[in-house]
Amino acid sequence: MSITTISSREFNHDVTKAKRAASSGPVFITDRGHTAHVLLSIEEYQKITDQQQSIVDLLSMPEAGDIEFDAPTSDKELYRPADFL
Repeated sequence: MSITTISSREFNHDVTKAKRAASSGPVFITDRGHTAHVLLSIEEYQKITDQQQSIVDLLSMPEAGDIEFDAPTSDKELYRPADFL
């Protein structure tokens, strides 16, 4: 794994070069001499976060069908007519 460091200006000038470098390791992008961002391949990102599912899969909650839920009822009035006077 190689680590590459490039400036924001270099990144903007040659994005393809940065993407190519990210295939062999992280690419640190600096802004005015300070590391500001990291570019990773999706495989590396998934390896670090240990997530193989997409956000859509995570939010779909396929197990929700097994959850029993009885909404509480109330004798209170939930709304009242508007008084415009």
